[in-house]
Amino acid sequence: MPEHFLGFGLGLRTDHFQDVLEQKPALDWFEVVSENFMVDGGKPKHYLHAIREHYPMVMHGVSMSIGSTEPLNMDYLRKLKVLANELQPQWLSDHLCWTTNKQVNSHDLLPLPYNEETLQHVADRISRVQDFLGRQILIENVSSYMSYKDSDMSEWQFINEVVKRADCLMLLDINNIYVSARNHNFAPLDYLNGIDKDRVRQFHLAGHTDYGDYVIDTHDHEVADPVWDLYRQALQRFGYVSTMIERDDNIPPLGELMAELDTARNIAAQTLNHTVSTGISQGKQAI
Repeated sequence: MPEHFLGFGLGLRTDHFQDVLEQKPALDWFEVVSENFMVDGGKPKHYLHAIREHYPMVMHGVSMSIGSTEPLNMDYLRKLKVLANELQPQWLSDHLCWTTNKQVNSHDLLPLPYNEETLQHVADRISRVQDFLGRQILIENVSSYMSYKDSDMSEWQFINEVVKRADCLMLLDINNIYVSARNHNFAPLDYLNGIDKDRVRQFHLAGHTDYGDYVIDTHDHEVADPVWDLYRQALQRFGYVSTMIERDDNIPPLGELMAELDTARNIAAQTLNHTVSTGISQGKQAI
């Protein structure tokens, strides 16, 4: 196993706080949405620290707006750094997108034009963020529903060059690749095969809503069969990569998500012909 492989995890959601503490489910780690905990005190923070005593965590943000042309939000970054110092996560991540304009957060993960000017701009901002935080970050590919006439390279070429110039790492969202491939009519395997192997540290798996002519990344369904198929292809190319299930709406009982995580674990074992740990209850030591 690669040294940085954490195993199989879930997104930590409010609905499951009490169940996690009472049941100690057999999973390897949790991903937490950074913005939900960038506050002083409160009940969610109480649960967060209680659960952190039993599981490794990674932090995942949605508001860094790394592609924006506005100045970096240093107040946001200071709060992010405080939370990272508290949790000591294995890593933290955000999206390769922009979200703000005139200091108004759209709360949408908007895609960027893929060209040299944007590339240099984003790589420079990621480098400055990493210098401030004192650590490498992971950047995630977003799902998209529009493109720019000023783009002159593929999304995977753009991401490869960003992480190389910024010396950061990559969170590869398998569902987002599938959604964007359907919406923009490219082959998802071209995307997977075009990504540099040595920078990928995490996979996201999630559900979407298929409207026939287009697909929306809704995170309110179980992982769809075509995404599981693409996950198998990703495992063949990248080997073991820390994998988690994202569910943000229509959240089911914890047991259903655990069953879905078992599917991911079994697919990895079958694809890579290896026995995979089933979580801390089977003896994996939490930090």
